[in-house]
Amino acid sequence: MDFGTYLKLFDYQERLDMKINIKTLLSLYIEGKVQLIDIRFPEEVKAWNLGFAKDIPLNELPDRLDEIDKDKLIVTMCPHYDRASMARHFLTLQGYQCKYLVEGSLGLVDYLRGNKARDFTKAIENI
Repeated sequence: MDFGTYLKLFDYQERLDMKINIKTLLSLYIEGKVQLIDIRFPEEVKAWNLGFAKDIPLNELPDRLDEIDKDKLIVTMCPHYDRASMARHFLTLQGYQCKYLVEGSLGLVDYLRGNKARDFTKAIENI
């Protein structure tokens, strides 16, 4: 599908379907149903890294599609959601089932503190 066709078909349901929140993301990740793609620049990832996301900078995404699992829901993230939304649109047009993380990686880092970080890391140890 081209972008023009996508826009013509865009409706309220697609607006809802394109987003995912932190709790849903983490639950699906624990179940092995999600691949999380961090599309920040390499310098940003070098400064701080989550460790459980696949790092593919937005400008490298078109050349690295072979690293993305078409059998899983793809969730894109960046600090807020601007680049993640662009990546989601691109991947959707490439045939991937894709959402972007509404709260962004900053929200995810804030959420995964203390007991929540401990519980999540224990839950994904065998993935």
